[in-house]
Amino acid sequence: MSTIRLKNIKACVFDAYGTLFDVNSAAAQAKDELGEKWQPLADLWRTKQLQYTWLRGLMGRHVNFWQVTGDALDYAMASLKFDDPALRGRLMDLYLRLRAYPEVKETLSRLKSAGMKLAILSNGEPRMLASAAENSGIAEMLDAILSVEAVKVFKPHPSVYRLPQERFKLAPEAMCFLSSNAWDAHAAKAFGYRVLWCNRFAQAPERIPEPPDGVIETLAALPEIVV
Repeated sequence: MSTIRLKNIKACVFDAYGTLFDVNSAAAQAKDELGEKWQPLADLWRTKQLQYTWLRGLMGRHVNFWQVTGDALDYAMASLKFDDPALRGRLMDLYLRLRAYPEVKETLSRLKSAGMKLAILSNGEPRMLASAAENSGIAEMLDAILSVEAVKVFKPHPSVYRLPQERFKLAPEAMCFLSSNAWDAHAAKAFGYRVLWCNRFAQAPERIPEPPDGVIETLAALPEIVV
């Protein structure tokens, strides 16, 4: 665990899915239909969702994250032998109303009270992000919700990480980037952000360039580091 202090931070920029919002919560809310397969479906859905963003970025075949999410769900459902259009529709609707992790609202409130600028930077398309933020009760605390749709390429392309810099007119080193996705944290660090990896699931460190400045278990640790 990191005991680092990051000084002169003017804004905190958060990844959305897996960092603020629990990507497993859609399948978890459909346990009545998915039964014991809910967790395998959630895991496969998320894995293919990320794979498709990376592959589409490398192929130069961008579509928005809503389509990617649907394509990944179709793959997961077919793999687990679910052939149920109504269930698919329910799961996609639940993805618009993902639940925030328990500490998120209090963390953002503390940062906002301290005068910190707050933003989401996500692969999600604007409608998805607005819905999740509103559903979880954090929309009013955010100064910006920034989507890759502004540049039409998914993370970890460097052009994505430029968006908060342009929005807040701040140098990357004046902003702290938070992600539970280690690859995302490394990419943001490579761009120049101060970075904390929110390692919610006790994962091993990645073997790629530009490690983050520190590691935290949940976002609850953030205010003491940056305020």
